[in-house]
Amino acid sequence: MKDIKNYIEENKERFLKELFELIRIPSISSLAEHKQDMYCCAELWKKLLLEAGADRAEVFETAGNPVAYAEKIINPALPTVLVYGHMDVMPVDPLKEWHSDPFQPVIREKKIWARGADDDKGQGFMHAKAFEYMVSSGTLPCNVKFMIEGEEEIGSPNLPEFCRQHADMLAADVILVSDTSMIAPDTPSITTGLRGLAYWQVEVTGPHADLHSGLFGGAVANPINTLCAMIARMQDERGRITIPGFYDDVREVSPVERARMAAAPFNEEEYKRSIGVRELRGEIGYSATERVGIRPTFDVCGIWGGYSGEGAKTVLPSVAGAKISCRLVPDQDHEKIARLFQEHFAAIAPDSVTVKVEYLHGGPSYVCPIDLPAYKAAERAYRDVYGIAPVPVRSGGSIPIIAAFEQILGIKSILMGFGLGSDAIHSPNENFPLEQLFNGITTIPLFYRHFAGEK
Repeated sequence: MKDIKNYIEENKERFLKELFELIRIPSISSLAEHKQDMYCCAELWKKLLLEAGADRAEVFETAGNPVAYAEKIINPALPTVLVYGHMDVMPVDPLKEWHSDPFQPVIREKKIWARGADDDKGQGFMHAKAFEYMVSSGTLPCNVKFMIEGEEEIGSPNLPEFCRQHADMLAADVILVSDTSMIAPDTPSITTGLRGLAYWQVEVTGPHADLHSGLFGGAVANPINTLCAMIARMQDERGRITIPGFYDDVREVSPVERARMAAAPFNEEEYKRSIGVRELRGEIGYSATERVGIRPTFDVCGIWGGYSGEGAKTVLPSVAGAKISCRLVPDQDHEKIARLFQEHFAAIAPDSVTVKVEYLHGGPSYVCPIDLPAYKAAERAYRDVYGIAPVPVRSGGSIPIIAAFEQILGIKSILMGFGLGSDAIHSPNENFPLEQLFNGITTIPLFYRHFAGEK
């Protein structure tokens, strides 16, 4: 029996060829013109999982994008691991900031550069290859199921219903996910919490058409000016969100847990350099890691209106718009927050404009206890590969479907991420270090071995 490192070395060129084939499919779930690409990606996942050793694989329809499912049941009496990942990726705008074609992966500086290299094609692919190794070497210790969806980047609107309809098929002892990150290449971590999310699109309308800014400016409200003023009122000078009732359900973190978070390695100067800023900002009274991990936030994700083309156009615009998100923490109900935001945003609008708020999507937060057998198995697997125990961390990101899995399927998820903060997910020049890809393939089979042994 060949060990995993030899297996990776002998097959890494094939692995990269297969991964690049996945990445080349522009499976952008938020853009309707890529609908067919979602089906192409699902079919390729089906093919990859069958070739890796699955006994059954199928592409399922949903009310939106498809889901690729596969399984290998070696003994119904053994534990079952359900691997979750997503095939969809974020849009690539602004395209001009990419150093290479986002859907033509290249290797530079020992990294894969492409959209989806990390999030989540690269990290999902690790599980397929770890599974392939265990099947080919006869070391698979338990049953495995795969569920690869096509709508995670738009909030997984149709996956909860898919889970309800196929609950028996998806039955498992734990859900294993790699869609998060590690603290550093030499400092493994396990994500024990995810923030929830609420996401809106707002429109502020003034006059019924664009107007001449000289003839009407000063007498008619400018929707862009008004929108900016309304957004500015959503946070106070201490960085707190001003929506009435917003903090009513926020679960405060104990001093003990805050002390544990503070003990995790974090270099603020290096952090600032890595993202090109001179100063950090946020809610007063909390550290940068606390602001990201345990506190709610308010962010404008996009804003538009008026003329933005070449040269000048003296116009007072008719409409301005923005996309706005809040990251939420345990006990905050995203639907309640959605309603509170809508009511507050309408209340602070002056009579000179009309306001429209559309709730696009959202989801609850998630917390994983660190005393679960599956958590301990993941902890041991990281220690086996990296030589040190992983640090439990609260992530600032959101994977809304994770909490839904627990509510609908009654299964906890273990978040074994191998991404890095420098991977630029959701941004131009997304990348994934080859070392992280191969370390993930090395670590995952150890999780299976420890989990099956502890069950």
